[in-house]
Amino acid sequence: MPIHVAITRQVRPGREAEFQQALREFFQESFAHGGVLGTHLIAPPPGSDSREYGILRTFSDEAERDAFYKSAMFETWETRARTLTEGEPVYRQMHGLEAWFRASEGRPPRWKMAAATLVGVYPTSLFLSVTVGAWVHTWPSLARSLVFAVSMVALLTWVVMPLVTRLLHRWLNPSPSK
Repeated sequence: MPIHVAITRQVRPGREAEFQQALREFFQESFAHGGVLGTHLIAPPPGSDSREYGILRTFSDEAERDAFYKSAMFETWETRARTLTEGEPVYRQMHGLEAWFRASEGRPPRWKMAAATLVGVYPTSLFLSVTVGAWVHTWPSLARSLVFAVSMVALLTWVVMPLVTRLLHRWLNPSPSK
């Protein structure tokens, strides 16, 4: 079962662009580690004065996660990142749907996560029905279901839910009343 880790870092003032570039380079390099399945940067919204950046990283399992964080490649990144950030990074393992949702003041209510997931799942299932479904409709039921499920999970994890949560960010994580 994949392991999702959320990392939050405070970037030093004026170093945001340099941090983003360094992180993109590290993302590319990190895929050389076989157990890394995905990465995603969550930057502060445009116009925000926040310097808090989120990084979502997915590993194939706990052993791969542990090996990655003990690797020389990660140690080199940490040394570089410390010159661009303030304080200690915050690491949190995420489970299930919460891996798609992030809020600086905690997670959104479950009903909002469920609604946002429906916004992602319904059109994705329709899309897959007319694309993948049409392609595999003559296959045996188990094979057809497996291909459909793999396609659904991959699209939701790396394309649809990051987009949905970005588009619904303000609704999912409203600013506290002042």
